[in-house]
Amino acid sequence: MTRGRIRARLRQSNLYTFSCLRPNAPSDEPLPVHGSRTVYCNQPQLHRKKPLKYCSNFISTTKYNPITFLPKALFEQFRRVANVYFLLAAIISITAVSPFSPVSMIAPLAFVVGLSMAKEALEDWRRFLQDMKVNLRKVSVHKGDGVFGYRPWHKIRVGDVLKVEKDQFFPADLLLLSSSYEDGICYVETMNLDGETNLKVKRCLEVTSTLEDDGAFKDFRGTIQCEDPNPNLYSFVGNLEYDRQVYSLDPSQILLRDSKLRNTTYVYGVVIFSGHDSKVMQNATKSPSKRSRIERKMDYIIYLLFSLLVLISFVSSVGFAIKTKYKMPDAWYLRPDDTEDMYNPEKPALSGLIHLITALILYGYLIPISLYVSIEVVKVLQATFINQDIHMYDEETGNPAQARTSNLNEELGQVHTILSDKTGTLTCNQMDFLKCSIAGTAYGMRSSEVELAAAKQMAFDLGEQESEFANFPMHKNSTQGSWEDRIASEIELETVVTSGYEKDQKPAIKGFSFEDSRLMNGNWLRDNNADVLFMFFRILAVCHTAIPELNEETGSFTYEAESPDEGAFLVAAREFGFEFCKRTQSSVFVREKYNFSGKPVEREYKILNLLDFSSKRKRMSVIVQDEDGQILLLCKGADSIIFERLSKSGRMYEEPTTKHLNEYGEAGLRTLALAYRKLGESEYTAWNTEFQKAKTSIGADREALLEQVSDMIEKELILVGATAVEDKLQKGVPQCIDKLAQAGLKIWVLTGDKMETAINIGYACSLLRPGMKQICITITNTGTLAQDGKEAVKENILNQLTNALQMVKLEKDPHAAFALIIDGKTLTYALEDDMKNQFLALAVDCASVICCRVSPKQKAMVTRLVKEGTGKTTLAIGDGANDVGMIQEADIGVGISGVEGMQAVMASDFSIAQFRFLERLLVVHGHWCYKRIAQMICYFFYKNIAFGLTLFYFEAFTGFSGQSIYDDWYMLSFNVILTSLPVISLGVFEQDVSSEVCLQFPALYQQGPRNLFFDWYRILGWMGNGVYSSLIIFFLNIIIFYDQAFRSGGQTADMTVMGTAMFTCIIWAVNCQIALTMSHFTWIQHLLVWGSIAMWYLFLLLYGMMSPIYSGNAFQILIEALGPAPIFWSSTLLVTTACNLPYLAHISYQRCFNPMDHHIIQEIKYYKKDVEDQHMWTRERSKARQETKIGFTARVDATIRQLKGKLHKKQNSNVQTTV
Repeated sequence: MTRGRIRARLRQSNLYTFSCLRPNAPSDEPLPVHGSRTVYCNQPQLHRKKPLKYCSNFISTTKYNPITFLPKALFEQFRRVANVYFLLAAIISITAVSPFSPVSMIAPLAFVVGLSMAKEALEDWRRFLQDMKVNLRKVSVHKGDGVFGYRPWHKIRVGDVLKVEKDQFFPADLLLLSSSYEDGICYVETMNLDGETNLKVKRCLEVTSTLEDDGAFKDFRGTIQCEDPNPNLYSFVGNLEYDRQVYSLDPSQILLRDSKLRNTTYVYGVVIFSGHDSKVMQNATKSPSKRSRIERKMDYIIYLLFSLLVLISFVSSVGFAIKTKYKMPDAWYLRPDDTEDMYNPEKPALSGLIHLITALILYGYLIPISLYVSIEVVKVLQATFINQDIHMYDEETGNPAQARTSNLNEELGQVHTILSDKTGTLTCNQMDFLKCSIAGTAYGMRSSEVELAAAKQMAFDLGEQESEFANFPMHKNSTQGSWEDRIASEIELETVVTSGYEKDQKPAIKGFSFEDSRLMNGNWLRDNNADVLFMFFRILAVCHTAIPELNEETGSFTYEAESPDEGAFLVAAREFGFEFCKRTQSSVFVREKYNFSGKPVEREYKILNLLDFSSKRKRMSVIVQDEDGQILLLCKGADSIIFERLSKSGRMYEEPTTKHLNEYGEAGLRTLALAYRKLGESEYTAWNTEFQKAKTSIGADREALLEQVSDMIEKELILVGATAVEDKLQKGVPQCIDKLAQAGLKIWVLTGDKMETAINIGYACSLLRPGMKQICITITNTGTLAQDGKEAVKENILNQLTNALQMVKLEKDPHAAFALIIDGKTLTYALEDDMKNQFLALAVDCASVICCRVSPKQKAMVTRLVKEGTGKTTLAIGDGANDVGMIQEADIGVGISGVEGMQAVMASDFSIAQFRFLERLLVVHGHWCYKRIAQMICYFFYKNIAFGLTLFYFEAFTGFSGQSIYDDWYMLSFNVILTSLPVISLGVFEQDVSSEVCLQFPALYQQGPRNLFFDWYRILGWMGNGVYSSLIIFFLNIIIFYDQAFRSGGQTADMTVMGTAMFTCIIWAVNCQIALTMSHFTWIQHLLVWGSIAMWYLFLLLYGMMSPIYSGNAFQILIEALGPAPIFWSSTLLVTTACNLPYLAHISYQRCFNPMDHHIIQEIKYYKKDVEDQHMWTRERSKARQETKIGFTARVDATIRQLKGKLHKKQNSNVQTTV
């Protein structure tokens, strides 16, 4: 290979009228640059020292680094209120007033904090490894003397000249210098940045386009003055000084990091912004520290328990002070005349204060330090189950689901609003040609995914409501039968057709899912409208800007197209027998396999002009001359634009085509209308003269002139037909959205795509449906901004918001649904402080919200508004770098890992390979994790209150002496050994219902957002249960053991026997309580719950067998004292029963008279009614659905309501006729 590649002969810029507008002449008056950044091209060594030393290209999405880990991680741990308490307690334990040894206080705290920090470090290490995958990507860099070599991304510096090859990502923000095309244009895919699937055309300055190979950069020098780093993706201001001339720069020469080079062999560019200075990283925010709502609420519970702790400690200290003052002088054996301050009767206040500190540590068991360790263990195990779930494993990519942080598991069960990206998240950026309408006839038998899903749901719903239809008091006449037969036949036909195609599918052709024998294999030649069909295929094959590439393996052509739609049209044309095979500077060549001559032929069409597509024009036209010399204008575009340009004689097929377009729209398909016009040579020549004048004009009004001249020729068109392509949704997206809607979740779509595309996808995934009232908030007149200023625009938008909100509020139809659609420019104003509350109020009242043309920063701002404005849990899901901001801003961020870019995954809390897995992640794992964690925490506080308050009662019973009734080893083993494993098993294995039932009854998910299992009513109820249990355990044991013989020899129980008996009752009571709490038992739960009770007796046996030096008063206590005493065993049974009886009565009453949803389902499953009575099971599933206005279920419900309405009207008309 010589220095540089062989350059393509095509001057691709000739194809574009609107995309490459700016003339590349040196500017006499360079643009004013508001920034201080100076870049010396091809001289990176000058940027090694300040003030020209800029940010390196190393990127990091981690929360910590080696320097900040210790202080930041410690800060995270001591944000937890309980840890602060135990830190203070550990410090006090060093003093003489502590009732426990320092080791027993410091060791548990160090273990808890150390374990949590280790988990944080492990999760951040995984983020670091993913960052390094990006940082270590290689790119070709100019090393000097015209020699290029590969270098890792993170070693690139500002000023470096890079050579980026086809299908590579740009490693930094670059100024385009030249490309493999002679005129210096290149194609860029910005899907990762703005969600746009269409390729963008970039063009370098003409003066640098001659740098055509590696060697040309040997002596290249230049200086760039430009704006400072900023997050705006769509603007750039700067000047290039080169060869003593100054050239102004604009966004059309800038290649942004994380966008991708497409359809271009290579480009050369110089680094302007690197690393975190690049525009995409400027749109990212720092990795936030997220805490779940349950964890934040736990702080308030800790405050409550700490207040209780202070209260009883204060009562204890006051009691001790009174005792010291009045009773101590009489206790001669304590030598009150020679004592320390703690027992000095002359200083009772000081004694009480010292005792307060002792009491605060003694009653510390009210605040469980082991709770945090148990939660950390449980969350890690829950995350492991999420990672190992085979139902969330994507076989195509080999990617499993991954919980990148386990801190937010329970938050998955409390989501209220989902904010989703579109491209790559809902769609897979693949267009399939599915249907078409030609000469007023509809072609294409296959159903779209939306139609398939809706047909299945309708069949299901009609089966359920069959009895309701039967209840209509209609006369059993032929009219009724015809209506019912019609409904049934429609459903049956659709189901048969769709299932038939599902079973009998031919090998898939990418981009072509069309099925209709009337157009295939040349059969269209026998049609009465064959000439119209021929023109339709010709428009598909000729009206485009694509480049063909021969696939040597198959012998057919593939196409490098600007948009997936265009690629699908060319594949369709090829399958219909019109294969686009070659493009030259001035012509396109099409191989016609079928034509009127009966022989295959290759035709040449000379391209005279190409009026390319833009979001403003909404159409594309090409003017060509065929081999017969006929000049044709071929046009495709939005139906609203094409129809208004039709001639009177060209509207022959308008009515049926409009009908078909509406049907295609309802099926969620993207439509375009196709038309043509024959031009006379003189007419064309006159027009072309005006067109060339406009094209070569220099000035701000050049684009307006071109638009005006284009309008002159794009009129008097003849309608040929319309296309319907399916923007291929990711597998299972409609079903997933429907289930999430039934679960009561709101779904917003935030996309960088244009409004029409977003609306089409809204229909495709049933976020929008026919009959839904669309509220479009836009800047009605773009000229208003320049004429009347910002305030007039704001007032206009505010009026739109106010009127829309009033319309929604006044709507009386309970089934009415509204969809809010807003674009990025309007959103800029709507998100300002004085307007955002009105926008949010309107959005919350709408069934679905679609935000179009939004920047990454706006995505994050919308997410923050929803999160803070509603106060509800938000989840953001996306796949590209443009989604990082909203993923980090949301309470939960989910990244799609099945696509090329990994930026979203690196910034996310959870990653999945397909959007459809979100259903299982939330409805199953979210539901389980929320209930498990909530029940686990409530139980933890219950058992610690039940245990801790017995210490207070005993101290009060013994004159506030500070004496503990329990042996120190009992107390240490309570949370660590004897009650820890059952509560962990509750947090890991508990299931109120199985995963299958969760998916069948998605409305169960609402228990999380409504916080039914962790509200104050339930928390205080569990605390009350703990207080009750502590009273029963202490006073029943006192009553039983206090005044009667304990052993056969007549001995009464001493403090050790009393404490051991009481502790035994606690172990039995709390473990039986957790057994009653569990709904789902495996052998693991049985082993851990009953094994913990057995562990207590084993511990007591082994501890009692140790030397009295170690066991103290507990020596042989089980074998000699407790075991032989029947009263010990009977008191354990009595106390355990008394402790758990109220809870048993409560749940029995609740299940009988006020059951929750899962109670009913559990009973149905237990009695196997789901198997024996399928009709009842189906009815219960239908009743349990959350009422929703989005999803295909809502679409089907609306259809059924219409059918019922028609039947009702028919009934009334029949009754009137009879009368």
